[in-house]
Amino acid sequence: MSEQTVTIYGKDHCPFCDRAIADYNRRGYAVQYFNVKKDNNLLNEMLVHSNGQRRVPTIIENGRVTVGFGGACTV
Repeated sequence: MSEQTVTIYGKDHCPFCDRAIADYNRRGYAVQYFNVKKDNNLLNEMLVHSNGQRRVPTIIENGRVTVGFGGACTV
């Protein structure tokens, strides 16, 4: 069985991003974390996935996009 991967667009010091990363790690996912505050190209990628919502975490799991994890921070 291969390890599942989840992509999380977030920013440092966001409690919701931290919780999402911890939860997916706990469940055995490989987490790809992208800090959208440090790279404008990553912010633009996130905005495409989130339909323009400037909220993190934006999570992509098996092609499904979820904005927020028990709440959300704005970018």
